[in-house]
Amino acid sequence: MAVPQNRITRSKRNMRRAHDALVAGNPAECSNCGELKRPHHVCAACGHYDDKEVVAMADDVDLDEEDAA
Repeated sequence: MAVPQNRITRSKRNMRRAHDALVAGNPAECSNCGELKRPHHVCAACGHYDDKEVVAMADDVDLDEEDAA
């Protein structure tokens, strides 16, 4: 069984953990619709990237009416 030969001090342990902190996101505003989106990603709200529509967004579909027909 692995057992440390010497105790790791609080200082050394905390220095190792110094880079483990979570970083807040960096959302940017979509130039087309104004929604917040991740930088360099397609906007989930409107499907635009760099002022071009790259994903055609479907209209709201009511599944209840579609099943009845």
